[in-house]
Amino acid sequence: MNIHEFQAKELMRKFGITTLNGGVTTTVNGAVEVAKKLGGKVWVVKAQIHAGGRGKAGGVKLAKSLDEVLEHAKNILGKTLITHQTGPEGKEVKTLLIEEGCGIEHEYYVGLVMDRSKGKITFMASAEGGVEIEKVAAATPEKIIKVSIDPAVGYSPYVGRKLAFGIGLKGDLVKKAEKFFENLYKLYIACDCTIAEINPLVTTTDGNVLALDAKLNFDDNALFKHPEIEAYRDSNEESKLEMEAHEFGLSYIALDGNIGCLVNGAGLAMATMDIIKLHGGTPANFLDVGGGATKEAVEKAFSIILTDPKVKAILVNIFGGIMKCDVIADGIIAAAKSLGVKVPLVVRLEGTNVALGKKMLKDSGYEIIAANDLGDAAKKVVEAAKSKI
Repeated sequence: MNIHEFQAKELMRKFGITTLNGGVTTTVNGAVEVAKKLGGKVWVVKAQIHAGGRGKAGGVKLAKSLDEVLEHAKNILGKTLITHQTGPEGKEVKTLLIEEGCGIEHEYYVGLVMDRSKGKITFMASAEGGVEIEKVAAATPEKIIKVSIDPAVGYSPYVGRKLAFGIGLKGDLVKKAEKFFENLYKLYIACDCTIAEINPLVTTTDGNVLALDAKLNFDDNALFKHPEIEAYRDSNEESKLEMEAHEFGLSYIALDGNIGCLVNGAGLAMATMDIIKLHGGTPANFLDVGGGATKEAVEKAFSIILTDPKVKAILVNIFGGIMKCDVIADGIIAAAKSLGVKVPLVVRLEGTNVALGKKMLKDSGYEIIAANDLGDAAKKVVEAAKSKI
């Protein structure tokens, strides 16, 4: 789950991470009122969407008067921002963050991710902040310092010192940065983050270290432990279909292809999409019904897939362990009956109650293409999709 910058900063402040003072509004006049309350002579008007690259898209503006705050708010609020992370459709700005200005001495980058190849949490930092870190990594990877932390051991002070010295900090700024990095790690662990990224992290002319921007992502599977974080969810920033899927315990992501996929297990879903590509097809979605899906959830999964007009065929690929093949078969039949599935439907079942599941599909009276194995299923669904183009 992703959250807005202002929400990430609110959470960071609870962990002692320094940010600028600011306020949120959904109206143009409200932006001016927030600026008045903050005081000062310089403010920053920032679009709040779930995407990076807002500044380049015109979503972050410096204002040196209240009139400029008003002007920038008018220009940004309601605008559709298109960045490298939004896709060509962009995202409409419905919320603004107004922050006080500050004197910036230097911009840095710092991020925390799980390095699955090492099984460790890894800090990444660079003196090249305020730009797309992906470009820095591609062009000058030596400018990115990495420090890995074994979760079983936890954070040690040397981590902060190595990062601080690595990005060129000196004097009192080193101690301030050390505390900053330690608190960021504490937040990452305590809140079950998948990503914690600050770009830029800045040193200021008055000798402070603070987060000028903030991005936090969270593990969806851990949100049951964090109702206060779940409350940050902004349905306006998420796909309607993904939200519907979430309510039924389904994991759904729309893609650009024409073959709908209904699979149990994320790993099997990825393998299914890969083998569809191998046989010359293109997946229309990632959809994992999980290990304990009900008949109703399977029916909902079909409903979501069929909402996409690009779908020309559907592949159901189920390995029944916890999930029983007869439950899937029951859901398929219910979907065929209630939704009137009119695209070719290829089904591959293996595992618990597979014989019963196959018999139910065969006796259902609906036109269902049975597959012997995953390769056979992929070949048949690609051919079926091509026949509908």
